[in-house]
Amino acid sequence: MRTIFYSFLIIIISICLIYFSKDLSNNKILAANTNSASDLQLMARAINGEARGESYEGQVAVGAVIMNRVKHSDFPNTIAGVIYQPGAFTAVSDGQINVPIDESSTVVKAARDALNGWDPTGGCVFYFNPNTATNSWIWSKTIVKTIGKHNFCK
Repeated sequence: MRTIFYSFLIIIISICLIYFSKDLSNNKILAANTNSASDLQLMARAINGEARGESYEGQVAVGAVIMNRVKHSDFPNTIAGVIYQPGAFTAVSDGQINVPIDESSTVVKAARDALNGWDPTGGCVFYFNPNTATNSWIWSKTIVKTIGKHNFCK
């Protein structure tokens, strides 16, 4: 009886693995698609600290860079991991990440659009303000697009 049960269980598990293999083959995509309200608020806080004076497209672009990093193998595979990666975002270094954001703010809407897949950067994983950048390393990156005061790079 146990043998039949275990055989049946193996068949069910095999069917599930085959059916869901497209999702299981890329855990980074799964991580990117399991966003919560706390991810939305954290991303909004990061966007606020990094791009609150930018156009709406510029705000979404900063959120898109965060999402592109989540999906990229060179970066952590969670939104919090990307945002809190040491030295990655000025908003974390200077404490702006801790400023609560009103749900009706444009940065919350921009974060939601980035979480939902809008990427005005075309897949960029870096950005910087050329007027304030202090690290010469960033200039070695290929600039793909400029939105507002930020250059977006791959």
